[in-house]
Amino acid sequence: MAVAKSCNDGPGGRIAAVRTARRMTQGELARAANVSLSMIRKLEQGSRKPSDNVLDAIATALGVDPSRLLNGASRHDGRVHDTIPFLRQVITTCEFPDDGPVRPVPELLADVNEAVEWRLQSQYVRLSSVLPGLIAELVRGLRSRSELAPLLVASYRAADAIAYKYGYLDLSARLIDLMRQTSMLANDALLRASTAYVRTEVFFATQTYQAGQRALECEIDRLRACGDKSPTYFGVLGSLHMRAAVVAARGGHVADALSHRDEARRLGELVPEGIYYGTAFGPDSVRIHEVSLAVSLGDRHLRPALEIGDTWAPPSGMPAERRSGFYIELARARLWAGAREAAFDALRAARRIAPQHTREHPWAREDIETLLRLRRASNDELSSFADWLGVS
Repeated sequence: MAVAKSCNDGPGGRIAAVRTARRMTQGELARAANVSLSMIRKLEQGSRKPSDNVLDAIATALGVDPSRLLNGASRHDGRVHDTIPFLRQVITTCEFPDDGPVRPVPELLADVNEAVEWRLQSQYVRLSSVLPGLIAELVRGLRSRSELAPLLVASYRAADAIAYKYGYLDLSARLIDLMRQTSMLANDALLRASTAYVRTEVFFATQTYQAGQRALECEIDRLRACGDKSPTYFGVLGSLHMRAAVVAARGGHVADALSHRDEARRLGELVPEGIYYGTAFGPDSVRIHEVSLAVSLGDRHLRPALEIGDTWAPPSGMPAERRSGFYIELARARLWAGAREAAFDALRAARRIAPQHTREHPWAREDIETLLRLRRASNDELSSFADWLGVS
């Protein structure tokens, strides 16, 4: 197989790089994307720029989000932001939905599962293109088919991932309310608990950590009373303890934070790493949260985070969002410890794993700003990274 040779650092260069990594020929990519071979060649040579439709087709054929094929503050951000008015319209009218067709449950389930996977992999452009229509259809169907409630909750959560990460906090709060209301329609204690996990975003955004800790601990107590002892139960309960540990640490309650961490460790030993009601949990997720916890506690608690970062890396099979988050947290720990180059290495790793997640993360921006202030000499790569983040 010929390896793409291109000095093009625009979309064409990225297309060539991903195609080569996928071990695809230009002809195979052209057939999979339903575009001409000539088009692929011109794109990779840099003599032509892809339209949105062509970019989407190629990204789908390569199995990546379109943002992976764009460099810098390109138009993919606009495409995500352009979706927000449509999401607002859908949720504003959810109590009085329009009439329209509703597909069979298996078809809807397939689409929702795909949306959940895109959320976990931080593929927000793809999400933004399908969520308004999918949510509208599920809202219509819920009027007569209560079994659609869990699917609608998962779709609201996917929409919240976009709203929260792109700074639409009012929309995020409304989506979380809708998640809670819809979860009540299903007789499922674990579904309700999963919404409590997401609801913590509201407390993070408003820095009301004590209230967030109380809310999570109330949900933990309620869930324990349900009598379930399945692996899924342990996975959901463990995720609540993980998040409670971080919230308690942010609020300065060190003993509570360590207690929740210990319980999360114990529960993590009872289940394999996996996705439990939309949240990754297991031994690897606990380890990632230990880095987050150490950063939240700060000062003398940073050493465990640094040791984990020096000796361990998240497995490639974990969701991209969680792996990227690990390196963003690690970058902050390293920066606070004075290891500037190692901090930048972690941010570069986060970008490789989940570009959109990294670009929208406030800590990535703050840390790059700090590195720019502290630099002692010109660093073209650091400046380029700052430009990509939109940091001046």
